Amino acid sequence: MLARIQSCAVFGIDAYPLSVEVDANPGKNKVIVVGLPDAAVKESADRVTSAIRNSGYRAPRGYVVVNLAPADLRKEGSALDLPIAVGMLAATDQTGGQLLQRYALVGELALDGSVRPVSGALAMALACRDSGLDGLLLPVENAEEAGVVDGVDVLPVRSLDEAAQFLSGKLNLTPHRTPTNQLFEEARCSAADFSDVKGQAHVKRALTVAAAGAHNILMVGPPGTGKTMLASRIPGILPDLTFDEALDTTRVYSVARQLRGNTSLITQRPFRSPHHTSSTVSIAGGGMGTMPHPGEISLAHNGVLFLDEMPEFSRASLEVLRQPLEEGLVHIRRANYSVTYPSRFMLVVAMNPCPCGMYGDPNRPCRCSRGEIQRYLSRLSGPLLDRIDIQIDVPPPSFDDLHRGATMGPSSAEVRSVVQATRERQRARYGNGKVNGHLDSKTLRKHSAMSEAASAMMETALERLGLSARAYDKVLRVARTIADLDESDRIEEPHLAEAVQYRSLDRLRV
Repeated sequence: MLARIQSCAVFGIDAYPLSVEVDANPGKNKVIVVGLPDAAVKESADRVTSAIRNSGYRAPRGYVVVNLAPADLRKEGSALDLPIAVGMLAATDQTGGQLLQRYALVGELALDGSVRPVSGALAMALACRDSGLDGLLLPVENAEEAGVVDGVDVLPVRSLDEAAQFLSGKLNLTPHRTPTNQLFEEARCSAADFSDVKGQAHVKRALTVAAAGAHNILMVGPPGTGKTMLASRIPGILPDLTFDEALDTTRVYSVARQLRGNTSLITQRPFRSPHHTSSTVSIAGGGMGTMPHPGEISLAHNGVLFLDEMPEFSRASLEVLRQPLEEGLVHIRRANYSVTYPSRFMLVVAMNPCPCGMYGDPNRPCRCSRGEIQRYLSRLSGPLLDRIDIQIDVPPPSFDDLHRGATMGPSSAEVRSVVQATRERQRARYGNGKVNGHLDSKTLRKHSAMSEAASAMMETALERLGLSARAYDKVLRVARTIADLDESDRIEEPHLAEAVQYRSLDRLRV
């Protein structure tokens, strides 16, 4: 008898509908799985047979063919155990009914018939909703993650027996819904606060400007000046994640098996800080297997990618950032696959001003020669620096700063409200959801009218500071954001003067 079960499989961060066809015929006892299965899927035949017997059902006898359609896409992992097992039961008249075509099933089976969690549950729930299915049967551990999706019933099951009885109409299951509003409220209360950082008022101002316009930023300073602490608090001053952004980010983490504990929805903007020894694959994504996995630049989607000690990263690891910074996507092509991951992030970079780190420190002398400093700075490629709008010096905090109160300056919530209002002003101006940091040069100049005094200052800056044409666009872009923070339609002289200050590395590179 032929049985057909609905399921889903994941490719990239998206899932697609999959049909599991099981045909049981007389003959020598054998189970064969076709449809481009990987090793884990092929092994499911043995797991499923034991799970069926240990659940009190009769294992199919004879020649059993399991087809995974569409057959031209490779399937991997153990999420197809449950639909294959239910298909075998349906093919031998031990379960069945109209519900088989209305609900999809995913889950790994233990030998005793219990259902174990799988990756990509959120993407699968979205695929079921978009396919018009009534619901999705999946492991209990994945219910919180999939339960954030509206328009589809998420039915958690603990065992193969529960799934079989539900599909036979002998058991009622209650759909699970995840309280997303509560998750977002909890996220707002748990973020590290901007006011924890003592001193560095001008750096905080630069970070506020960067957050308001989605500008990439480079912090240059000796060790111990608070660069990492400042960077880690940037997600708290960025606008709150929208529900759609949270879904996109969670899909990446779900596929990458990065959802920790009881986390069902990523409600805080991610902060990723890979070590400088990270490989190119770990940064960009991919892998040696048949299926790719997201890298750090995708795990930072809708959040912050922080590169500490940037010159210590390999040139190849840094160069893979160029395309994602331009497009907000990373395209990975290998012999076995081609996949695109989202990667719209804010790049935050920290580095020492020289190999010993003490150049410019008033209290500790620098031991590096001018040539060593230039060789150190030359590790940063020009094309990558062209994608960084703000460069800021981070000096050592003073004794007075360190001993002043427990908190200094505005809190993250206060800064975030200003940043949110500024971004809304930019979106209203451009009408396409973009912000200043994502504008092309033509659109930027169209909306960056300057006063006469500001125009004269820009001319002077180009002549005296030797700013390049690329640096001109960077200064103009940042000045536009500073003007937006002041609710000014036109760039004035103070806005431009502040923007010019944010080119510290240009003064180090000679």
